[in-house]
Amino acid sequence: MHEPADSPPAGRNEQQATGSDRGGARDAREEELDRLRREVRDLRGKLLAHPLISQAQGILQERYLLPDAQTAFELMKRSSQRHNLKLRVLASGVVSVPRPDDERGPWFPSRKGRTAPALRFLPGHRPDKVNRSTVLKRVLHQALACADAEMGDLQSAEPSAGLRMEHHYGLSQEFRDFFALVDADNTACSKAARHRERVMADIATDPVFTEPAREMILSVGSRTAHSMPMVAASGRTVGVFSLHLPRRKQPLTRAQATALDGMAAQAGRWLEWHERTILLDALEDLHRAGSALRAGRARRLPD
Repeated sequence: MHEPADSPPAGRNEQQATGSDRGGARDAREEELDRLRREVRDLRGKLLAHPLISQAQGILQERYLLPDAQTAFELMKRSSQRHNLKLRVLASGVVSVPRPDDERGPWFPSRKGRTAPALRFLPGHRPDKVNRSTVLKRVLHQALACADAEMGDLQSAEPSAGLRMEHHYGLSQEFRDFFALVDADNTACSKAARHRERVMADIATDPVFTEPAREMILSVGSRTAHSMPMVAASGRTVGVFSLHLPRRKQPLTRAQATALDGMAAQAGRWLEWHERTILLDALEDLHRAGSALRAGRARRLPD
């Protein structure tokens, strides 16, 4: 007897089951690879921030007579969470801001409140309530949309480190690792930060790039970079965002340049306000907690 026409040939069920098993195994492997990639990214971020945080821990240990580095870390962690700051940003403040003149009193005794500058590119948010990461992400995403660009990054300027990448879009992991920290004048972003003006660079020919930097940028398909400095009201550069375009010598329109310059100026003023208000609030809070620990330790020490 012949099998009915709609019956599968002998062995097909087994083949389907085997194929399903293989597909499930592939899915499991992909999930595991994604998990490992996330772990590697997290480790890279921690390694980049570790020297700065360790330096801040040492300063706090010495200043407040703390028993160990872990106590200093917990102090910073609590203050960063209370003021919605990244731990690295707070650690940078500990390292770069001059120590208190009178370590028994406030760190910033004559500081006055400042009004947060407007952020017209972030409607619906109070500029004194929005957090720093939200502002920086919005700057980059709106800049990409304005220039119709598919790749870009944003870096903050740290007094003790140079330009540190904070946000990115459309860029490879290798690119992000290479430019995670820019501490030399070998890119368009460093040139824009130094001169405090917008820079357009032809990746293939501009002498500002070192050859390794040039090769890395070309590898992601960028042929023209536009770097916009975010300049504070005081005149110093507090960050840079860069857009990567696929054609050589690809200019911005006048309207695009005007919009991007305006957004960079707003962001620069706001970031300086954030440093002089939110960051200093967090440092003052850290100082109060550290001083209390030092006083308690002094009371416990024998004469």
